[in-house]
Amino acid sequence: MNEDNLNIRSPHNVIMENRRNLTISGVSDVDSFDEQTIIAFTDLGELTIQGYELHITKLNIESGELLIDGNICSLIYSDRQQSTEGFFKRLFK
Repeated sequence: MNEDNLNIRSPHNVIMENRRNLTISGVSDVDSFDEQTIIAFTDLGELTIQGYELHITKLNIESGELLIDGNICSLIYSDRQQSTEGFFKRLFK
């Protein structure tokens, strides 16, 4: 892969519909998830989604797309950097 392609950031968008459906673009990895908390890494920092009955309905790391449904209570950004190994990388070792 070309070095120029490594520095290109995908657009980061967050679209919430009625606090029940959440579409996020620009996701590089998902660190952890359960029915109350989902932690995703984006180009703009770590994003923590909290709520009840949360479900990941779609995750495509290559396109950076994450779709979540459930009762969404909060979205919290943190500047914490992504670890070298994400959840799915550790899972499929």
